[in-house]
Amino acid sequence: MPNCPKCDKPVYFAEKKTSMGKDWHAACLKCERCNKTLVPGNHAVHEDKGYCHKPCYASMFGPKGVGVGGDSYSYDKK
Repeated sequence: MPNCPKCDKPVYFAEKKTSMGKDWHAACLKCERCNKTLVPGNHAVHEDKGYCHKPCYASMFGPKGVGVGGDSYSYDKK
């Protein structure tokens, strides 16, 4: 049985979410920046970490100086 990459506990079949080639608990698959719960196949990946598309991934790794979704977000990289 695989372990969750976030909490390192076993992931049972009934609770698993598969994303980025790994099995996760639904509660552990979250955006690295804002902690929003991610949906497998509907999020962005950068250096093996998951991010929500907007505003996190777009503002951190997208073109600078361009509004994101009509708003201008400015996050500092951590």
